[in-house]
Amino acid sequence: MASIGTIARRTFLIGSAAIAGGVAFGYYAYQRPVSNPLTDILGDGETTLNPFIKIDQSGVTIITPRADLGQGAYSIQAALVAEELDIAWEDIRVDPGPPSPSYFNAIVASEGFPAAAWDKGLGASALRGLGSAMSKFMGMQMTGGSTTVPDGFDRMRMAGAVARDVLLSAAAEQSGIAKAELKTKDGAVITPSGDELSYTSLAEAAALIEPPSNVKLKPESEWRYLGKNMRRLDIVEKSTGTAEYGIDVIMPDMVFATVRTNPRFGGGLKKFDASSAEKMRGVIKVVEIDGGVGVLADNTWRAFKAADAIDCDWGSAPYPATSDEQWTEAAASFTEERQDSQFRNEGDVALALDGADLIEAEYKVPYLAHAALEPLNTIVQFKDGQLDIWTGTQIPGIVIQNIASLTGLDADNIKVHVLIGGGSFGRRLEDDYVQQAVQLAMAHQGAPIKMTWSREEDMTHDFPRPMGMARGRGSVKNGKVDAYDLGIAYPSVSASQFGERYGVPLPGPDVTIVAGAWDQPFSIPNYRVTGYRVPPLVPVSSWRSVGASGNGFFHDCFLDELIHAAGADPLEERIRLCWHEPSRKVLETVGEMSNWGSALGENRGRGVAFTFSFGVAAAEVVEVTDTPQGIKIDKVFGAAEVGKVLDPVNIEAQMQGGIIWGLGHAMNAEITYADGMAEQTNYHAFEGMRLYQTPEIEVRALTNGPDLRGIGEPAVPPAAPALANAIFAATGKRIRELPLNKHIDFV
Repeated sequence: MASIGTIARRTFLIGSAAIAGGVAFGYYAYQRPVSNPLTDILGDGETTLNPFIKIDQSGVTIITPRADLGQGAYSIQAALVAEELDIAWEDIRVDPGPPSPSYFNAIVASEGFPAAAWDKGLGASALRGLGSAMSKFMGMQMTGGSTTVPDGFDRMRMAGAVARDVLLSAAAEQSGIAKAELKTKDGAVITPSGDELSYTSLAEAAALIEPPSNVKLKPESEWRYLGKNMRRLDIVEKSTGTAEYGIDVIMPDMVFATVRTNPRFGGGLKKFDASSAEKMRGVIKVVEIDGGVGVLADNTWRAFKAADAIDCDWGSAPYPATSDEQWTEAAASFTEERQDSQFRNEGDVALALDGADLIEAEYKVPYLAHAALEPLNTIVQFKDGQLDIWTGTQIPGIVIQNIASLTGLDADNIKVHVLIGGGSFGRRLEDDYVQQAVQLAMAHQGAPIKMTWSREEDMTHDFPRPMGMARGRGSVKNGKVDAYDLGIAYPSVSASQFGERYGVPLPGPDVTIVAGAWDQPFSIPNYRVTGYRVPPLVPVSSWRSVGASGNGFFHDCFLDELIHAAGADPLEERIRLCWHEPSRKVLETVGEMSNWGSALGENRGRGVAFTFSFGVAAAEVVEVTDTPQGIKIDKVFGAAEVGKVLDPVNIEAQMQGGIIWGLGHAMNAEITYADGMAEQTNYHAFEGMRLYQTPEIEVRALTNGPDLRGIGEPAVPPAAPALANAIFAATGKRIRELPLNKHIDFV
């Protein structure tokens, strides 16, 4: 093959960072095209035009490297490519592709820097550029932070457009017709006479053509898929129960397994007695693993029963063993020594509060489990020096790195086959379950081993959303909010997740401690938000909307208290304080949607809340009725600024789902600890919102902002404060602790 064809086939320029990020890491090195990982795994008759497109005789496969966990990620990624490539929706095939640094997420690392999304200044832009450059040089292939769409919007459309261009060039060479006279439609190049040259027939020749360095993308007016309601590619399979998740996969000669590990994180295993388990029907082997034991059997149920029969002597927890002790540690963290950040400090808060009628409040949010519907599972096979792993994961590249470190195998001998996941909410950003399965496979080589956690193992060994506490002080003047001082204390998610488990040190403050609080677009004369780092307790991790999940409750509820003390209207005062025009539009829109200010009737209340998170301004209004049996949630209105709507029906689903998720956890859910162990072991003790409790939900996506944003998480943070503020409006009872059912009943 000619050298120019090899270059075209193996590399792909996918964008550049801001100058500051490029300079920091070597601008020309950053500009260098990424390699095409598909070239090393092509089968007979397969061709690749760039890292996102593979063609064989049966059609086009689009590589969708961001994990699909029920949020429709595969469909929207495919649509971005298909829109420019001109293939029919019904012909689209998707594949998550091989884990590769080439599929780095250019946006996710930027969330770790104190650069508010609304800040377009040079300093903030430089930090975002630095994050993008870091992501590329570290090869961070990661799904999270509501970044799938904004990260892929230009890159994947460009991949489709570049592929279309070289296919047109190949058709021009083959037909002798000028390229400008050719068109494309539904997977074929169309000649002026109407003849069709299929992409499959042109692919091999197209791979030899040097791709253009720049192509013109379609204008919105010509979009076939984007901006319109799409039928998700997996809707039939998921509606009929035929979609194959990891927990469904069966392979020839498969061995089934489960594990039991110390429910006190890091406590270890002193000793165990498996004599009874080893005699049970179907048991093949009992294997000691890090922190516990695994059982291999001829089916999953027998593995579960045998694991229950093992007598384990667990070690003690290396952290305060009870929830009360952990809350005491959090309360003791509001000190200068434990101050982690103060990204917001405007005016003179101390002077404004001196001599004023002080308004003070303390808020608390609990640990929360991810509790995805599909329990964690992995299939692993170690055979002939090759380790194959089949699992749903958000971090395939990190899995390979960690497993290489665990086993001593070369990374080239470890293959991760990414499967769809039955939920995650951030849990599959960890790979502890994969490491356990690998240990079993190394002890029982040859056969594929399917390791499945019981629901109880899943619940009690979750890396939960951290518990947190906030203390607010404020004052009002002339019917307006004048001073706002909020201190927030959490254990560090970033240090726990990236430092301890990914081996990536956290060099500075943890932005997640104050995310969704420090960066709110309000102009309060005296305004301060301070983060405090609670010493490590239970290992914690990212949970849907991460720091903003609790900080939305802290920040907005305390703001609501100050507005009430000022005698101002809750919505009007938020609008007055908001200087950011797209955010103001969101507040105004949710007010219009809910007919704010209209009479609701006796024993009813209406609450509003706003949180800016993941670059999205989101506001919600909740209406409730105070009945003799408890609070009934009647209706919820939500508005969010997303910059551009690519799939209206999926945005609606994500916003409604986020609202239900946020409300359900605010009402009922918490994880508590006794003797170092999580006390909630299944859904009966960790209850979400019930179907009969689910209110009518009306949502609207706005497009006034300059940047396209993701919507998987931003609808979550305003839900809890909007509900709490509505309960206050209906009952006069200000609840400052979640879950709310500790203080009030729901019907």
